[in-house]
Amino acid sequence: MLRLSDAVPLSEIVQLLAGRLVRGADSTRIDRLATLESADGTSIAFLSSRAYRDKARTTSAGVVVTSVELADAVPAKAALVEVPDPYRAYGLIARQFNAWLNTRSNPSVHPSAVIASSASLGHGVAIGPGAVVGERVCVGAGAVIGAGCIIEDDAVVGTGVELRSRVTLGYRCVVGDRSLVHAGTVIGSDGFGFARYQGHWEKIPQLGRVQIGADVEIGANCSIDRGALDDTLIGDGCKLDNLIQVAHNVQIGEHTAIAACVGIAGSARIGRRCMIGGAAGILGHLDICDDVTISAMSLVSSSITKPGFYSGIFPLMNNADWERAAVVVRKLPDLRARLRRLESYLKEH
Repeated sequence: MLRLSDAVPLSEIVQLLAGRLVRGADSTRIDRLATLESADGTSIAFLSSRAYRDKARTTSAGVVVTSVELADAVPAKAALVEVPDPYRAYGLIARQFNAWLNTRSNPSVHPSAVIASSASLGHGVAIGPGAVVGERVCVGAGAVIGAGCIIEDDAVVGTGVELRSRVTLGYRCVVGDRSLVHAGTVIGSDGFGFARYQGHWEKIPQLGRVQIGADVEIGANCSIDRGALDDTLIGDGCKLDNLIQVAHNVQIGEHTAIAACVGIAGSARIGRRCMIGGAAGILGHLDICDDVTISAMSLVSSSITKPGFYSGIFPLMNNADWERAAVVVRKLPDLRARLRRLESYLKEH
């Protein structure tokens, strides 16, 4: 990681983390966030798992942040800061270092950007080269529109939103305050709506929108389809990884996290605080209740009405039942051979 041009005192970091300085001087200067292995005397490192205790014992970090339970692994030469949750603390300081290292110049609109005269831009909006902002678009204060983005007519971009390069926001679609959309994502493409008639397909126009809540993060190259009549909805605080397909009229509840390559078919409804593993598939027109965890590569083919941890493709079931079934599946060749021996024995006797 790059070093800060102006090192910060440890006291400022302790205050940011609401931590307790157990050992070391408030005046210690820190200019780098690093791993336990790569850290040096002006670096701050984090110990958040017992798996890294040995690395902590040999670290050269000037400061180590960890929990009370893991503090004994920090060498005496390093300043020690204790926090209740080291991984959350790492997230806090990583965001702060990112802000220090990537301070933006004065916001501006690049001369090559094309902005409709009827568009409304809030205070401090930055728009990159080659971006297109359509008629009657509303962009909130402090928003950042990256290079090559396309914001179609009547779309709304909230306060403090960042659209990275080449994001497309379809007509009338909405991105809520402080949300972040990574490069190449398309929001508001047509849903997959066709009617079969006399051996061919007739297109059904998709007349709804996509509404994305506040504090949402959407990864690179995702595709989120607009609704057929009602809107496709993604609730506040949701986190979507890269390469995710969200079909028309899907509803995703607040603070749900979805890993890469998940496909969600039309009109599925996913509850709040769910966690969905990579490459899982969710069929259309089903409901998943709040607080459900789905393992990677699982196929959800029916509604889930009880919170819990679910896995598998043969078919989806409670995770504990699936683990027992998986053991049986692995033993099927041996069980088949034993069954044939038993059948042969019975025939002979």
